[in-house]
Amino acid sequence: MPKSASLHPTWDTSSYGEPAETSALNRTALSAHLSLCGALRGPLWAAWGGFGALLDWTCQHTVTAALLLTVLVSTAWLAF
Repeated sequence: MPKSASLHPTWDTSSYGEPAETSALNRTALSAHLSLCGALRGPLWAAWGGFGALLDWTCQHTVTAALLLTVLVSTAWLAF
């Protein structure tokens, strides 16, 4: 299957026996794509990422998280 020479960048999955190199056009298109994807992500995406980070931390520090939760609940109970 021959490569087509077009002005639009093409993303090939093989190097056709040649060294796998990226052209400047491909790098520019990838940069534009990543910029657009980053712009489309809003506050909900950021909140989801923060929730995921909190969940990861909680899973890694189970005892610390349980102790912190106990202190917060106890403080709230004493305050009201």
